[in-house]
Amino acid sequence: MFHHEKGHTNENTELDKTLVREIKLARNIQMKLLNGDKPQLKNGTVSGISIPARRIGGDYFDFYQLPDGKLRIIIGDVMGKGIPAAMLMILTRGAFRSAAEKASGPAEILTIMNHAIYDDLRSLGSFVTVLCADWDPERKELSYASAGHCLPLVIRSEECFLNIPHAGGVMLGGIPDVVYKQSAVYLDGEDVLFFYTDGITEAQNQSGDMYRLTRLQQVLLENAHLDVKTLEEAVEQSVIEFTRGLPQKDDITMVTMKVNRVNAQADCCDSPLT
Repeated sequence: MFHHEKGHTNENTELDKTLVREIKLARNIQMKLLNGDKPQLKNGTVSGISIPARRIGGDYFDFYQLPDGKLRIIIGDVMGKGIPAAMLMILTRGAFRSAAEKASGPAEILTIMNHAIYDDLRSLGSFVTVLCADWDPERKELSYASAGHCLPLVIRSEECFLNIPHAGGVMLGGIPDVVYKQSAVYLDGEDVLFFYTDGITEAQNQSGDMYRLTRLQQVLLENAHLDVKTLEEAVEQSVIEFTRGLPQKDDITMVTMKVNRVNAQADCCDSPLT
């Protein structure tokens, strides 16, 4: 009996080691997908960061330059976290890349994506919120569409937030034949554009209070003069200080773009929230 139990213990230990290795490999793959080629931008700089609540997460972001010089940005949040959410994130990324080759703009991309993955999401009882945007540096126009995702924040002249047109739309997996609508806003020099997932605003402290949008806006205004990567680090540090060591409950993802007159390389990184 003792030898039988010992055999099971050794077997479980090997399974645990295998699982740890596979999770580590999955995280490496996910980070490679999030850390793609870094585009050279005209009149702007952009950065992205994803901080999973577990070793791998369900948030997704991507940005890359189009042949016509526009910058395409997407950010998404899969319901749940951990390995199941990460698998759906890969599904979402594949749907986005495929849709982006066929569509003319953000709204059409979301419409095609929903059509492609609706059945899978419904069968799994899941959904994905997504915001897709195209930045035209020549016209200084940002066109965007939302599938149930929070709109980006626009900081004007490091002083105030710009009210941007609403772009309501149901989450991917919500309605089978939905057609998404597109909105647009013009950005000025030194405007800061901040995309985010609700892992920031819904982070909780020891009293159960949420971080909330107002706190995020305050941090962004105080640090809007910084470069995009340092600004994201300031937001991350603010969340750490607010939660005071509590375990992170949801994935956190940010994409930040600053309009300027200097060509610069995009930054894309991941950072553990400790």
